[in-house]
Parts: sequence; structure tokens; C-alpha cells
Amino acid sequence: MTDRETLRAAVLGAGTMGTGIAQLLLQAGAAVALVDPSPAALERARASLGDLFARLAAKGRLEDDPGALLARLSTAGDLGAAADAAWVIEAAPEDLALKRELFARAAAAAPAARLATNTSTLSVTAIASACPDPERVLGLHFFNPPGLMRLVEVVPGVRTATAVVEEAVALVRRLGREPIVAKDAPGFVVNRLARPFYLESIRLHAEGVPVETVDAALRGAGFRMGPFELLDLIGIDVNLAASESVYRAFFEEPRFRPHPLQRAMVEAGLLGRKTGRGFYL
Repeated sequence: MTDRETLRAAVLGAGTMGTGIAQLLLQAGAAVALVDPSPAALERARASLGDLFARLAAKGRLEDDPGALLARLSTAGDLGAAADAAWVIEAAPEDLALKRELFARAAAAAPAARLATNTSTLSVTAIASACPDPERVLGLHFFNPPGLMRLVEVVPGVRTATAVVEEAVALVRRLGREPIVAKDAPGFVVNRLARPFYLESIRLHAEGVPVETVDAALRGAGFRMGPFELLDLIGIDVNLAASESVYRAFFEEPRFRPHPLQRAMVEAGLLGRKTGRGFYL
């Protein structure tokens, strides 16, 4: 697709990731339907995008008028809004049963669309099996926040058509991101590599090493953020879900076992920046 104004897309989920993916699509010239059953979530997403576009425009970092971008954004509570979409990108919570149910409905609602899941650790093949035509399903894993993180993992399932993979790579480049094609293996590339980064750090802290010491050591090794700073940023609950998913996918390989401290913090509501307290205030 070469016409910048012809792309129509739907994003399922108006949380942080869904809102960020919608941002990239709007800035790439797409008309976007943001779908979420929560009217409050949709209202927050629209307000957040309006504020973001205004800030970017004030800094001279936005090609289009903020009002023109928001004019291409529609919101809806049901999947009927995705009917004419060329791409449907799901950004729902990391729950296999939920995603399978959502993809079965999306496949029926948007019979001509390419269907993409933003899962970070679940099997794309397992999600696609809920659809009558899994050839048009694949993973498009954006990283938080999508507007700043350039990498996107393009993950074909076992039955994904080659042409759909090629179209996904082209879409990611159109969004100004850097695609890498990854195997449909536990954690793909980044979350597979990130498990020791987080888990070894948490084990060190549980044995008495201060989080500040661990973070300083990793920053000194060249990382932009230490593991505990990053845990607080992305959400300790989100990280726990990813850790548990990779652990199960590797048939409970001990080196991927989540630490009890993660679950204790989630149960205590200490989730990081979104609750005001995690490993840091």
C-alpha cells in the first residue's frame, strides 16, 4: 500500500499499548478505529493522544495538525467498527483464552483484514488456531512506549502466509519502526533474553543487595535503565505475567522460574509508576 491516506486500521484495547499503537498509525496517515468495551478507557485514550499530539506540535516534532490527526480517530465499544479495516491489531491483556476468544470474533467481524496480536510471550500459533483462516494471523509485538521504542517483533505462526509477513514488515516500516522477524518461540527474542536481566536482579535483591546498587551496575554496563527502574516503568504485574508465561512455555525450566517477591509485590498493589510505588517511590 503506497497511498498514505488509504490505510484503515482497528486497534483492540485502549490501554497504554493500544493507545501507543494508535498513535503510530495516526501519525502514519491511517484512519484508526480504537475499540474497547470501556467508555472510560476510550475517553482516556483520546484525551491522552490529544495531549501528546499538542506537546509534539509545540516542540515542532509533528508533521500534521493535532486536530487533523484526532479527526481520523474513531472509538467504539464493539468489533463492528473493525469491519472495513485492512489491519486489526490486538492489544488486550496477556491471557490466552481472552485473546483466542477476541481473535475468533475479530476474524468474523473483519473478514478481509490482516489480524495481528501484540502478545509478548504467548504462542501466536495458539492464538491463530481460534480463527478459521490462521494464514492471515501473526504477531506484531510493539514495546512500551511504542512512540519511543523503535523495535517491533514480527512473529509468524505456523500457518501464517508468507505474503502476510511481508506486508507486516512493510507496515512496521511505514510506522517508522524497525521490524525483526522472530520465531514463534517462548518470549520471541526480547522477552527470552530479558528473563535473566530481571530474574537474576530480583534474586540478588531478595538476598539483600539494594535495588540502587543493581541498577547502577547495569547502567554502568551500558543499559539505559537498570532492571528495577524498568520494572517500575512497565509495571511489575505486567512483568510477572510475562515471567509466568515464559516459565510455563519452557515446561517449568528452573532458570526461568519467577521469584516469590514479584507475586508478593503484585498482591500488595506495588506495581510501579502506575500506582506510585514499586521498587522505588
